[in-house]
Amino acid sequence: MSSESGANTHVWPDWLPLRKDLKGQSPYGAPQLPLEVKLNTNENPFSLSPDLVAKLAAAIASSAENFNRYPDRDAIELRTELANYLNSTTGAKLEADQIWAANGSNEIIQTLFLAFAGAGVNSLGFTPSYSMHENISRSTGTNWIVGARLGDFNIDVPSALTQISKEKPKLVFITTPNNPTGTSTEISDIRKIVEATAQVGGLAIIDEAYAEFSDQPSTIELLRDYLNLVVIRTMSKAFSFAGVRVGYLAAAKEVIEALQLVRLPYHLSTPTQLLAKVALEFQGELLAEVEQLKIERNKVVGELQALGLNVVPSSANFLLFSVENEKKVWQELVDLGVLVRDVGIVGHLRVTIGTPKENDRFLVALREILRTLKGEK
Repeated sequence: MSSESGANTHVWPDWLPLRKDLKGQSPYGAPQLPLEVKLNTNENPFSLSPDLVAKLAAAIASSAENFNRYPDRDAIELRTELANYLNSTTGAKLEADQIWAANGSNEIIQTLFLAFAGAGVNSLGFTPSYSMHENISRSTGTNWIVGARLGDFNIDVPSALTQISKEKPKLVFITTPNNPTGTSTEISDIRKIVEATAQVGGLAIIDEAYAEFSDQPSTIELLRDYLNLVVIRTMSKAFSFAGVRVGYLAAAKEVIEALQLVRLPYHLSTPTQLLAKVALEFQGELLAEVEQLKIERNKVVGELQALGLNVVPSSANFLLFSVENEKKVWQELVDLGVLVRDVGIVGHLRVTIGTPKENDRFLVALREILRTLKGEK
């Protein structure tokens, strides 16, 4: 086994009319290995409660006889419930026509590119960050421009403003809390970037996949001030719903109307809509588990620091930590039954916060590995 950051060596056959710009690329994905402790994909480790599972099953059973009919094309009920959720947790005053939902936040991102970007158009993001922004940019033929981050992984805001003015991107992506670093971007800095993007006729896309794990204010509150702001959320993390695939965004209603020009018809199935609505009914229970994960996150930070490792301050459900010989450490963790993520940042690995038992297994394995490596010096 080897870490996931290796080069793409796939050779495509001559008869396959694959686009030239795709031939050197690798598909997105993390290793899926049959290990006991999987802390590499930022999933919520808690299974759904029996009460929630029963309610989900009942919702599907009661509607199954109508599966011969297409789903609600515009998912009005779900979008209404998502607006209510955001309003109750952020203080916003959103309506259903300011929300759009899709099959995971990746489809949301792709739809934004299809509507507002394409050949000859620039997009901008600040790496290291969520790699699917760049991947989807390339797959839609959009030019991807790399923005600068500082040594502490925060966005270099003066540089960003200069790049936006020069390159005039139609889409500017900020992930906060950022994946894979866990760092958050200050609201004041986001305002500057949103305003600069508006001056060049672009949309500022704020990816808040991990917002529920953060104590920082959501950029949802800025929607009342900026028409060119789009905020992406997901139910995969905080709602333990990664297997259902529900992502959504909040924006001006004109943005939502434009997205419908390129969305696939009936893209969000009836079961998906039903399951998401049921999960939203259990938001109190699910968000309480988020608070447990935040406590575990703080515990793991202390343990890693006690091992002499630097941990990047995180507002998400994962930690980026420094370690020498990261590829060797990654492999030895695998050998001990623990899977973390090599995100391609030299001298670092990323670990998802799991259950207390999983976190303890990870820490015990890491201590053993570091002790052995220290003895080899």
